[in-house]
Formats: sequence, C-alpha cells, structure tokens
Amino acid sequence: MQYISHYPSFLGNILLAADEDGLTGLWFKGQKYFARCLDRDHEEKETPILEKAKEWLDVYFSGKEPDFSVPVHFRGTAFQNEVWEILRSIPYGSTMTYGEIARRIAEKRGLSHMSAQAVGGAVGHNEISIIVPCHRVVGTDGSLTGYAGGIDKKVKLLELEKADMTSFFVPKEGTAL
Repeated sequence: MQYISHYPSFLGNILLAADEDGLTGLWFKGQKYFARCLDRDHEEKETPILEKAKEWLDVYFSGKEPDFSVPVHFRGTAFQNEVWEILRSIPYGSTMTYGEIARRIAEKRGLSHMSAQAVGGAVGHNEISIIVPCHRVVGTDGSLTGYAGGIDKKVKLLELEKADMTSFFVPKEGTAL
C-alpha cells in the first residue's frame, strides 16, 4: 500500500508517496511523468517516512544540506535502480554528466561503453526527485537539460545548493528541454 502527502515549496506544490519500505515518489505538481508509479489504490495519510521526507525538505529548502537521509524504495528496472543509486552519490552542490554516469556503469559492469542516452532515460524517469538528485546531472557541454520538473526548477535547485553555475547554460532548443 502506498500513502501520499502534500508539501508546499517555493518552487510549487509537491506530491510525496511512500510505502512501508521507503519513499517511492516525489513529484512537482504537473511535471512530466507526474505520479507515474503511484498505485491506483493509495491513501492520504501521514506516515513516519513521509514526515521524515518533509523534515528533509524543510532543511533542504532552507538552503542547507540535510545531515540525514530518507529511506527510499526504488520501483524501477535493475538498470534504472543502478543509475538512481549513482544519483544519490552526487554531493550536494556538485554536478555530474550523463557521460560520467555511463562510464561508471560501464566500468562496474566490465563494459567498454555504456550509452549516455540510456542513462538520460533512466535519470529522466527518476520518481524521487530532489532527494534522489537528478537535478545535479548536466550535459557534457554544460547544458542544463532533461529535468522532468522543468529547467527553471533545475536551475533554482542548483542555485539553492550554491553550485558553480558559470559553465552551464540553458539550450535555446532541443528535445530534452
């Protein structure tokens, strides 16, 4: 059974979802793939996991790095889960490219190459945004693309973390906007 709760942020309303094992979703209202993994049968109820996620968000949106974690329960493919675990390792205020993630996975699997586009697909389908920081992934050329919540939110989240934005740009056109 999944439980949901709502969280108002300065970037818009957020829907949180959790089961008994951990947080299963964190979406900005109206974002791409909104509540895609939410079970049809769910209940609006505050649970300890949802309360902990809200506490984490309070600290995060105050401009500080939370010093505790929220249990998460990934509900993706093995490849997606592998990518999402790498996202969790990106330090607060730092970024990583899709290519760097692909290289890590290729190295771990003993492969000569891994598709950065495949990584991009997995990053884009991350159901637990912010806490699993897909906003910290950028293009190799410095482009800020591919955030389901919207590029404007990605920029604001990176600015909130005081990430060095000097080499980044928002592309004027493209499929990943």
